[in-house]
Amino acid sequence: MHTSHHDEIARRALGAAIADPFFSEALFDALPDVVFFVKDEQCRYVVVNQTLAQRCGQKHKAALIGRTPAEVFGQPFGQSYLAQDMAVLAGGAELDEQLELHLYPNRDPGWCLTRKKALRDSHGRIVGLTGVSRDLAMADKKNPAYRKVAAAVSLIHEEYGRPLALAELAATAHMSVAQIERYFLRIFHLTPRQMIIQTRVDAASRLLKGATSVADIAQACGYGDHSAFTRQFKATTGVTPSQYRQLAVRGN
Repeated sequence: MHTSHHDEIARRALGAAIADPFFSEALFDALPDVVFFVKDEQCRYVVVNQTLAQRCGQKHKAALIGRTPAEVFGQPFGQSYLAQDMAVLAGGAELDEQLELHLYPNRDPGWCLTRKKALRDSHGRIVGLTGVSRDLAMADKKNPAYRKVAAAVSLIHEEYGRPLALAELAATAHMSVAQIERYFLRIFHLTPRQMIIQTRVDAASRLLKGATSVADIAQACGYGDHSAFTRQFKATTGVTPSQYRQLAVRGN
């Protein structure tokens, strides 16, 4: 549905009349499964919700304000989040439903879907960024198509170590490619490709706690070469497999 000229004028008028541009902060404070933030051009937190503060081990949101991700999270995660922010601020591609494994200072690993968007002034200049990370929701097992799609999920969990084409997953579920993509999003809140990545990274994370070489883990988790595995693992977790192994050993 297109916005009419009259509607756009009313929209701009309301926006100009609102005294506090961060009025949504209080609303996001009420969402325990969503992290929300606004950052300035130097990647410093300007607004955060209570969920982010708590997951960073802080009682008060003020403890994060004015600090960058590198200062809040430390090495190596903070630098990775900072680089992500800088790419958005530079006018690069904005993140849209990026599947990430977040490792907060005070909690166990948790899967999230992250969005980051550049903020622009009235002249179009980028002046900051905003973002949300939603905890991955539980599967909707009440959906009537769940049993069919479950067969494709089982295939992913059992055969993630080899290439899995979308057409094969669709055939396993006796659906078309369009149908299985639609039902995956509706039931699991993930695309089939995102679920494959999640399953492979979960498996790699477990293996990295042992002595298996990174190259062998890459092969076991369905990646044809070491570099492809490292790129995907870092894009998802914020750290390389070797860095993750060091953190896991240190944690034990």
